Amino acid sequence: MSVLRKLWNSGRKVTCLWFVLVAIVAQGKTPNVLFIAVDDLRPELGCYGKAHIHSPNIDALASSGTLFRRAYCMVPTCGASRASLMTGLRPARNRFVNYLTWADRDAPGIDTMNTHFKTHGYRTVSLGKVYHQIRDSIDGWSEPPWRPRAVSHYADLENQRLHAENGKKEKKPTRGPAFESADVADNQYSDGKIADRAVETLRQLKAGEEPFFLAVGFLKPHLPFVAPKRYWDLYPEETVNVPENYFPPANAPSGAVHAFGELRSYHGIPNTGLLDVTQARELIRGYYACVSYTDAQIGRVLGELERLGLEKDTLVVLWGDHGWNLGEHTMWCKHSTFETSMHAPLIVRAPGFPAGQSTDALTEFIDIYPSLCELAGLPLPEHLQGRSFRPLLREPDLEWKPAAIGRYKNGDTIRTDRYRFTQYWSPNLSLESRMLYDHAIDGDENINISEQPGGEAPASELFERLLLGMGQASP
Repeated sequence: MSVLRKLWNSGRKVTCLWFVLVAIVAQGKTPNVLFIAVDDLRPELGCYGKAHIHSPNIDALASSGTLFRRAYCMVPTCGASRASLMTGLRPARNRFVNYLTWADRDAPGIDTMNTHFKTHGYRTVSLGKVYHQIRDSIDGWSEPPWRPRAVSHYADLENQRLHAENGKKEKKPTRGPAFESADVADNQYSDGKIADRAVETLRQLKAGEEPFFLAVGFLKPHLPFVAPKRYWDLYPEETVNVPENYFPPANAPSGAVHAFGELRSYHGIPNTGLLDVTQARELIRGYYACVSYTDAQIGRVLGELERLGLEKDTLVVLWGDHGWNLGEHTMWCKHSTFETSMHAPLIVRAPGFPAGQSTDALTEFIDIYPSLCELAGLPLPEHLQGRSFRPLLREPDLEWKPAAIGRYKNGDTIRTDRYRFTQYWSPNLSLESRMLYDHAIDGDENINISEQPGGEAPASELFERLLLGMGQASP
């Protein structure tokens, strides 16, 4: 400042103003945040090496930022996963338990991510499904959260009828069919309308003076698997197969493999038993179609961001709230502590950071909150339990977290570089059963080795590490 004062007093005001301008540019502009959530999206995408999936827009985002190859949710069910992510807190036996979770109720007095950004001068906007409960953390948004209204799950009139009639049954209310392929426009379904609204909102936010935190939550590929026909056509029926491990894992504890009640609530899905291969293949095909459909909507939003000239000033984060099973171990949906339920996609593009890179660092979803704060230049709230992965955006090969920890119902789970270990508890919190998978030789988690020679020692060690990571003591 003394140098600037001397320049100003000497009459060299133009030079002085130039120095001020350089200083402002050097400090950088406060970045906007585009926060994209995708329901039930597993990391089966082109950018994750799955060439059979058509996901060009998500792939392009990954090529312009950093792809996290080993990111893990905290709880494999939507309400709890989102509440944990948005508060930056770990789940516990009495916190962030199921899909009905409210962050406000399970973590009262905690500043959620959107609240923190709003407090620090951001205009915060929620479109689509961000929290599971639309009114959760409502004071943290600058305007009321928005979701499409009066939009049917189905475009086909017969499917609409089945959905309405099945919902009125007294003994076993069910939903409509589990999938639909209709020759309709993208915005016949909710995700198309969410993209429409996001494009319109970006135009409005560009005209504002505040930096923005725009959260856009897409609903697909959540059940039912409904998407316009052209996305189904990307996956000819004969090219879709059930997974190689369409069987229960050997030695798995009782209850580790669930009966996928969420899927069974849809019309045409049997109440018990395995799905036949024909039906399983059609469900997988429908899931793929929904992924490509939502990818197209994400492309529209990212395209508008670029068209408006906001791309270089906007931090973009894309995440799926948890994994999803497509017949692995005979399971469908999420709701387990297997890798297929816990592993989820995460992509980050930050202004000024390298593009087209990936990291194998173990990352937890509670790391997203502190990372966005650091990237935006905001202070970190004291309650945060995650670790900012900002350094990984510069050096993706850094030695990082030794483990990712999560839980579901009575199972606490830990993922290390080599193993996934889960400890199950009885209702009185005594040890019940456990499972251990060695990813060095069994990446599909087909053989539980926790009680086998060579497995007992790592299982015991990981149990202690799991307790420590969950903030518990040995029983």
